[in-house]
Amino acid sequence: MRPARARWCCALLAVAPAALAGQTRADSVAARARVSLRPLASLAVPGVGQLLAHQDRAAVYFATELYTLNRYLALHRMGQREGQRIRTLAYQVARRAYAASRRDTVWEYYEQMERYQRSGAFNTDPGTGFTPEPNAATYNGTVWLLARRTFWQRPDSAPPITSVEYQRALEFYQANAVGPEFLWSWQNADLEWQEYRATVSRSDNAYRRAQNQLGLLLANHIVSTIDALVSARLAALARRPASLETQISPHLAWRVTVAF
Repeated sequence: MRPARARWCCALLAVAPAALAGQTRADSVAARARVSLRPLASLAVPGVGQLLAHQDRAAVYFATELYTLNRYLALHRMGQREGQRIRTLAYQVARRAYAASRRDTVWEYYEQMERYQRSGAFNTDPGTGFTPEPNAATYNGTVWLLARRTFWQRPDSAPPITSVEYQRALEFYQANAVGPEFLWSWQNADLEWQEYRATVSRSDNAYRRAQNQLGLLLANHIVSTIDALVSARLAALARRPASLETQISPHLAWRVTVAF
């Protein structure tokens, strides 16, 4: 029996290191999984990585995310409301005499209506040919002036109508000037034009502030992810619960806490 017992003990001693090594590898894989899971969770939803680590500051990330998201949605809705009012004012006051029906177009068009009191005519000689708007105080007149400066040798001296220079300038004007269906005029409607311009400013400001909120949302995701990553790695190295705390007021400060 003694030789059998000896063989059994030898076999046990031979298997034990392998079993311990397998358990160590399993623990290492599980630790790496935990280190990876918490940052990924925080990247998706700020605070989840901290929640998995049972850290109280998860509530801070959650609250920041909800507040910032709510502010973004509110500002975006405000920009949309003001944008709708812009389109309504444009049609009811400045475009009504030129458009039989209400049609929408790109936002740049409404911005030009803020800058120029009148669009000017698209064609000042519709009966006999095509003559662009000459008045540079109007939007179309400005486009025609730019076309002449771009393609003519002398902007104030017209080349022959059949020349390449004239035709290129005309093509540029026709491609960029406001057409008959989108002409406008704020003449004799100064109060309405002032309100229109104020509304454009409010809309732009609301959208700009909404973009800032998106930046804060992104920052919250990044900070929560870094927090979870560093805390998880510190805890894995120290084999104790660890956390990284960030303070942003009045100066950026970092504090590492390791439990004993």
